[in-house]
Amino acid sequence: MTIQPLTRAALAATLIVSFSHVALADMTPAEVQVPDGNTVALETVGVGAITYMCETQDDGNMGWVFKGPHAALNDSEGTQVGSYYGPPATWEALDGSKITGTQLATAANGDGNIPLQLVEANPAEGEGAMSGVSYIQRLNTQGGVAPDVACDMDHDGATAVVTYQADYIFWAAE
Repeated sequence: MTIQPLTRAALAATLIVSFSHVALADMTPAEVQVPDGNTVALETVGVGAITYMCETQDDGNMGWVFKGPHAALNDSEGTQVGSYYGPPATWEALDGSKITGTQLATAANGDGNIPLQLVEANPAEGEGAMSGVSYIQRLNTQGGVAPDVACDMDHDGATAVVTYQADYIFWAAE
């Protein structure tokens, strides 16, 4: 069965809203849990794409290399409230406030899905929705992994864009 991207976004948003924060914390792997002393400031569903390029990796082998994401950040009703893009990884609210961050941890989330992630936020640029954000969690990931197609010298420089979806939970110190 194929679920259209907008339908997936609506389903994911409904699931976020239906769980209490305590229940979500209980289901989140320990390595991507937000430290005590923080509270949820904003919950979004990111719907977009990740670009990969076929190139020589550090080990000398050819492979798909992550180049960056581009996603809409939507609220629980599917209305866009911001964007996620990079590099560097940047979360920007429609009010112009934005943050970057440093990845602290990841946790596997099944075959074909990018990992769950915990990021410590840098101070926000601009005043608005991203002001005061201390951590960002990427949860409930769907898709987004490098393509399973040939990447060799014959494909050097080729790009591949793969779709993904994830919940981005923004936390602020209490």
